[in-house]
Amino acid sequence: METQHNQLNEKRKTQLTVLPDEKVSYSQSALLGLQHVMAMDVYVVPFLIAMLIGLQSGQASALIQSTFIAAGIATIIQTHFCMKLPIAQGPSYVPLGAIVGIYATSGSGQLGWNTILGASLIGAIFVIILGYTGIFNKIVKTFIPPIVGGTIIFVVGLSLMPVGLSDNIFNGAGASINQNINLALISAAVLIICVMLGSIFNKKGRIFRIASVIIALIVGCIAANVIGVLDLSAVSQAKWFSMPQIPFADFGFTFNFSAIITMVIIYIVLLAETTGTWFAVSNVIDKPLTDKQINRGVIGEGIGCFVASLLGSTPVTGYSTNAGVISITGIASRRVFIAAGAWFILFGFSGKLAALISAIPSAVIGGIFVIVCGIIAISGLQVMKNESIGEKEMYVIAVPVILTLALTLLPDDFLYSLPTTVQYLLGSPIATAAIVAISLNKILPTVK
Repeated sequence: METQHNQLNEKRKTQLTVLPDEKVSYSQSALLGLQHVMAMDVYVVPFLIAMLIGLQSGQASALIQSTFIAAGIATIIQTHFCMKLPIAQGPSYVPLGAIVGIYATSGSGQLGWNTILGASLIGAIFVIILGYTGIFNKIVKTFIPPIVGGTIIFVVGLSLMPVGLSDNIFNGAGASINQNINLALISAAVLIICVMLGSIFNKKGRIFRIASVIIALIVGCIAANVIGVLDLSAVSQAKWFSMPQIPFADFGFTFNFSAIITMVIIYIVLLAETTGTWFAVSNVIDKPLTDKQINRGVIGEGIGCFVASLLGSTPVTGYSTNAGVISITGIASRRVFIAAGAWFILFGFSGKLAALISAIPSAVIGGIFVIVCGIIAISGLQVMKNESIGEKEMYVIAVPVILTLALTLLPDDFLYSLPTTVQYLLGSPIATAAIVAISLNKILPTVK
């Protein structure tokens, strides 16, 4: 068993062409960092928030700018200073319901938005304290053995698949369902072909594997242009340079106790979800998480969210899709992720560049996204592969998987009819599945 485990580790190590602490040239870092940025739908969350709470176009643009800058700074903080792993940060979908609720109950308008930012600011400080004291790490060590960790990684990939298929492909805006499916198939096929070329021709084909995501996106966009669904009008109208929002000038912070408690609950759910991302990245690079890294990761998460609040944006978290991109390209260098952070900041100051990213058809991103999700799910299975799976373990794995699918497919009308706190929890299938996996592993008796 030990020999098999070592062989598996050696096999996984050979799949990485560049390790986390290896340096990549600045030009390569810039290109590869851009690839990660393009694979992330960072602009979607601020767009949804603007739509849900009815922000004006100028306010919506300012929020998207702030979100890009926050994602960039948070990525650099986490990758270079705190966790020191190849992790990209971006806005989380988890707080959406809470943001809409706090905004409405606080009187809407500027006061409502200030209340959201004030609650986010205090919640971020709470997260920093959790990391600094090591409380969260003790929870992870006590409650997340490999069988639970593997299950969490698996459900991360599983829960994102329906989103990629439904939102990005089947219901993607700007094209018919037939066009979207064709675009998704083209981008997915190009991605797989590039990775296979890289594997078959080894060093000579390395460039295909390394740049597989960006090549797939470019080919997908060319295909979208050929069939007439690539809309670049927003790019031509956008300004090259524009200033983001300034704290205390364009917005302020209002502190409301119930809003703060709500956001603290959201941050706890957010940490449960981001733990899955950390495990996914850790598994892909074959580098187990240390106690110090987990503590620093929580601190980094808190600082990133604190910065996001100061910039007038919403909470950020680790993006699991990047673990899949690492697995596909074989490039895990932290320098690439620092470059990705720099790109985010650049996009935040340039409306034209941000508009260019936003113009990529959702189906093109969706075709790549679902492949990445599948790879993340398989990473979870690899973690569990060498574990003994008995009667108890079957339920620890099966119930969270069923729950993930159930919550992903749960009708919105039913979800919104539930108490607000329950909505926050069930609104994140990953966090809920993680909590259930942890609970079942502790509650169910071990059958020998």
